[in-house]
Amino acid sequence: MRRRDLYDVASGGGGPRLLPWTSPEGKPCYLSTDGRGYLSTLADSIETVQLSMGQELLEYAREATAPQGPTLAAIEYRWLACRLTEALTDALRVADSRGQRLPDPEEEEAHEGA
Repeated sequence: MRRRDLYDVASGGGGPRLLPWTSPEGKPCYLSTDGRGYLSTLADSIETVQLSMGQELLEYAREATAPQGPTLAAIEYRWLACRLTEALTDALRVADSRGQRLPDPEEEEAHEGA
C-alpha cells in the first residue's frame, strides 16, 4: 500500500475516529469524518502534543529515577506517578485510535489481488 493510501485510511476513511479527549462524563468521543476537516486536524494536533508531553515526562522520569539522579520527596514521586499514568493513558488512546483506522491486512490483500 502506498504512503498516500495509508494516510487516507489512517485519516478516518474506515468509520468513526476515536478522539484524543473524553466527554465531561469521561465517555469516549468519536468523529465521523473523511479525515480532512477542522476537528480531524485539531485531533491530530492534540495527539501530537500529548505524545510530545509524554516523551518529555519520560525523560524527566528517567533522570529522576537514575541511581545518581536527584532525591525526590514522596509527594514528588506521587506527582510523577500520576503524570506518567496520564501520559500512558493518552498514548494508549492515540494507539487505539490509530489502530482502529488501519486497514485490515486480509481486506488489503483481497483489494490488491482484485
